[in-house]
This record gives sequence, C-alpha cells and structure tokens, in this order.
Amino acid sequence: MGKRKGEMMYTFLLFLTTSAMVSEAIWLNLPSSGTKCVSEEIQNNVVVLADYLVISEDHSFLPSISIKVTSPYGNTLHHRENVTHGQFAFTTQEAGNYLACFWADGHNHGAGDISINIDWKTGIAAKDWDSVAKKEKIEGVELELRKLEGAVEAIHENLLYLKTREAEMRTVSEKTNARVAWFSIMSLGICIVVSVVQILYLKRFFQKKKLI
Repeated sequence: MGKRKGEMMYTFLLFLTTSAMVSEAIWLNLPSSGTKCVSEEIQNNVVVLADYLVISEDHSFLPSISIKVTSPYGNTLHHRENVTHGQFAFTTQEAGNYLACFWADGHNHGAGDISINIDWKTGIAAKDWDSVAKKEKIEGVELELRKLEGAVEAIHENLLYLKTREAEMRTVSEKTNARVAWFSIMSLGICIVVSVVQILYLKRFFQKKKLI
C-alpha cells in the first residue's frame, strides 16, 4: 500500500513538473516576400533559449532566411542572415515583449512559402537538467523534485511579476481617469464662461440697438 502511494505521488509530481515546464513549438509559414514575427512577454532576469529550422519537402533546395531578435527597447539580441537553421540564447535584462522576426532572403523569391519550426523555451524549461544531474549527482525522484522546485519558484516569480504589472496598470489607469476628470471639468468651465460672455455681449448689443 505504501509503495503504491509512493508511485502515485511520484506520478503526480512528475505531472506537475511536466505541466510547469512547457516550451513552445511554433510553426511559421513565411511568405517569399514579407516578414513574420513571434513575440512573448517575459519578465526581467529570465533565460531564453530557442532553436529555429527551415523545413523543406524539396531536399535538393533548402531556402535560406534571415532572423532578428529584439528586446522591448529595440536592442538587437540576435541577428543572422542567409541561414537555414540556428539557435539563440540570452538572459533578459528588460521586462516586456521580446520579438523574433523572420524573412526570406532575396534570392528565394518565387520559391513559395517557407516553413519554419521554432522551439522557444523560457525560464525553467530552458535549463539544462542533464548537466545539473551530472554535476550534483542526482537522479530519479530527487531530480524530478528539483525540477518541481524550480517550476514552483518560476511560477511564484511570474505571479509576483504579474502582480507588479497589475499595480502599474492600475496606477496608470487612475492617473488617466484623474486627468480625464480634470479635463472634463475645465472644458465645462470654459463652456460656461464663454456662454456667459456671449450672453452679456448680446445683451449689450441689443441694448445699444434699443431692441430691449
């Protein structure tokens, strides 16, 4: 009975770890002219690892592409031209949307759409657990527990990041509402003043003309 409970607990922990350590596999159909981009909002100090590969059914010709990865403030993190596959890795220094843009090289015009497979990993999913296991000499349940611990920490950090973003958005919303309220009051006050001035002017005009 105890052994069965242990197996059930191990399965449950493994499920949680696998659920938390998700990497995104993306397929892009890139036109012969034009650019396609993928983006992800990532918090500060997170490891990002991605592999990209051009897929072609015609083995005699493999079209090449160009790629540029930029940070939320427009800093170039990775830029390659005339490639069919590659990898980029970096640790985020800024919080926000990280953008990876792909486009076909000029000599591929007329080749039709280009299929690209992108394996995008962030945070705990980008960690090399094989190296960790060899370095710390851990395996089995202990290794899965370490993965789970890392996943829980990543989720906790992400929740704190979302909480901070929510507070920032609430502050911006409150400031915007206050400015709109003051603008509405000023607009109403100006309308009232203009109306009073117009009435006084018309009254004096009619008195001059002896119409009233």
